[in-house]
Amino acid sequence: MIHRSWNLAWVVLAAVVVSAGCGGKATDTSGDGALTDAQVEDIVRRSYPYVALYNVIQKAALDESSPMSTGGFNKLFAATRLLDHNMKGIARPNNDSLYITCMLDLRKEPVVLDCPVFGSLYTSLMTAAYDHYVNVPLTTRTGDFMKPEKVLFYSERTEGYGGEPVEGVDRTFEMTGDFVIVVFRVMPHANEPEKYGQIVEVMKTVKMQTLSEFRGGTAKPIDDVDFPTFGKTDADVFGNNFVEVMQFVANHVSFDAEDELDQGVLAAWKLIGVEPRKSYEPAAATNIDGDRFRATAVKIQKENLAVLTNPQKMVNLAPLLLQPKGKTTLEAILMVSVIGPIGLPMIEAHYPVVSTADGEALSAQHDYVIRMAPDELPPSKAFWSLTLYDRQNGFFIPNDRKKYSVGLNGGMKLGEDGGIEIHVAAEKPDGVPVENWLPITRGDLDLDIILRVYVPDLEKLKTWNAPQAEKVAK
Repeated sequence: MIHRSWNLAWVVLAAVVVSAGCGGKATDTSGDGALTDAQVEDIVRRSYPYVALYNVIQKAALDESSPMSTGGFNKLFAATRLLDHNMKGIARPNNDSLYITCMLDLRKEPVVLDCPVFGSLYTSLMTAAYDHYVNVPLTTRTGDFMKPEKVLFYSERTEGYGGEPVEGVDRTFEMTGDFVIVVFRVMPHANEPEKYGQIVEVMKTVKMQTLSEFRGGTAKPIDDVDFPTFGKTDADVFGNNFVEVMQFVANHVSFDAEDELDQGVLAAWKLIGVEPRKSYEPAAATNIDGDRFRATAVKIQKENLAVLTNPQKMVNLAPLLLQPKGKTTLEAILMVSVIGPIGLPMIEAHYPVVSTADGEALSAQHDYVIRMAPDELPPSKAFWSLTLYDRQNGFFIPNDRKKYSVGLNGGMKLGEDGGIEIHVAAEKPDGVPVENWLPITRGDLDLDIILRVYVPDLEKLKTWNAPQAEKVAK
């Protein structure tokens, strides 16, 4: 058996941001002037990833309106169809993979997850907790998913378990959080109906059990926790119950005394009365000015969204995105929290942004064409896709065709020379294959186009440039 300790956490959601406390405005207990603008900004920057991940994880488990909600913790949901524009639980979701979302509560006992052989060209297993770091315990890139395996997850606070071997379990992973999201990402081979159907059937067999159930017993109850309210957006959390959420998070993640980012956020939280192993008491909690925190967070959000129009900045940050603890920076974690939190590290998937040839922001006021010659196609060892979003929220652009991406699974048609032209347009241009058309509704809406290059050839990436979108003359 292999035992490996993984620092886990996650990245996710973009929305707006910030505010705090027990609801509404107020000031901190010693007066609003007790916190300088620099301190407020530091608190917001360091807390944003935790707020984003809290909202994502809670929505994935408990949001009844979400099409991918598991309906609770220690439950899973297999999405056997590609996502559409009704998916609003995370920013910039994929439309090129199938997902199995597993929500774990590790407080009372470990959870054992089945990892079958899907028969797909690409499969990975991602993990994250409230602290927003990302690990990929299993991936076809390294030869996993070639045989069925049982994988056990636990945290340092899991009652009655400390990482010892369990008969019948193949791998054991220690998480840095008690509440964890684990996601299978499976390339569906949507252009091969028979294989697609086989993969879907395998997805339906995935099972998750607590250790008690795995040993033939009954799961220990996990209904003794009162979760702070999650928000429709991150702004709702920041504005309504920031201090309460951060206190809850602080009690359910692991902090490393030698880790600079861990110690930085603990120091920031201490200014608002949040410390690990401390209970949240509304009457005694620090009250903070929600409007002040919200304004700071909105500013930070806009700054990070602007990175999408700076290709060089994205290139520089790419190796630091979606990494484990100790392998990234606050700048990288914060940026990905705003732009689109749940994803894979660069070695698994590269996410270059398609900029415009004229340097202006992409807008639904115009049509665009993206051209790639055969030798300019993304250097992928698995598959690639190109996906269109609205910039502010990171959601798919609604359309009757439910066409949001171009690629092997979303549909594409290469030209006779092996290259491709992709059109973003309100109406399908004459002569353009329908597979290569991404529909938009004309209007005052900024757009984003993101490539996903799965298992990129890292050597070729050094000289490869992402394509640009050229404005089509009216």
